Amino acid sequence: MSDKNLVTGPESFPEPRFDDGALTQVASTKASRRQFIKGVIASGAVASSAAVFLTACEPGEQGAAPAAAGGVERLLTLNVNGQMRRVDVMPNETLAMTLRYKLNLTGTKLGCDRGECGACTVLLDDVAHYSCSTLTHAARNKAITTVEGLESESGELHPVQQAMIDELGPQCGFCTPGQIMSAVALLTANPNPTRDEARLAMSGNLCRCGAYDNYLNSVMRAAEMA
Repeated sequence: MSDKNLVTGPESFPEPRFDDGALTQVASTKASRRQFIKGVIASGAVASSAAVFLTACEPGEQGAAPAAAGGVERLLTLNVNGQMRRVDVMPNETLAMTLRYKLNLTGTKLGCDRGECGACTVLLDDVAHYSCSTLTHAARNKAITTVEGLESESGELHPVQQAMIDELGPQCGFCTPGQIMSAVALLTANPNPTRDEARLAMSGNLCRCGAYDNYLNSVMRAAEMA
């Protein structure tokens, strides 16, 4: 067999090239393995940054681009306590997490984190919802009200908040924000509930201190004050 038919070196099998830019330049200069890996990382970072920027913009904004197929937009505008708030939201992020850790509205408490205790109750279009089991993306077109949004601009407490103080409703106070929001939702829909109607409306809120009668008395007092 002739020597010409023998494989004499790597030139006989040139490496495939996947781009005509940075990686090709690095390879052609006989860069070290470390330099080559750095080039790969840098190229990937640029591509990832561009993708995030394009998918973060909402439709209708200048420079906006639609989300990738099957994806969701992350930069949302939420109506929270009468203010429009811009926030970066993950696709699987709950409203409780957004309110507490992105918007610093810590009045919304996280208790069970599974939609059972009611400590995270907020209002969506004046209807009570467990924010720990509501995706933030599902609330993007609704008016979100937390316990921080009940106080008037002059600093006057909401009738339900004042009634809670007058009737000594809270004990440890952990469940109180959720109790208040459920009571506000009830009185918005039914300004003059019976005691049984109020008890039913408040049944989705657990109180580890057992102060259910105190909370119920507070709801009935607030109904009289309104």
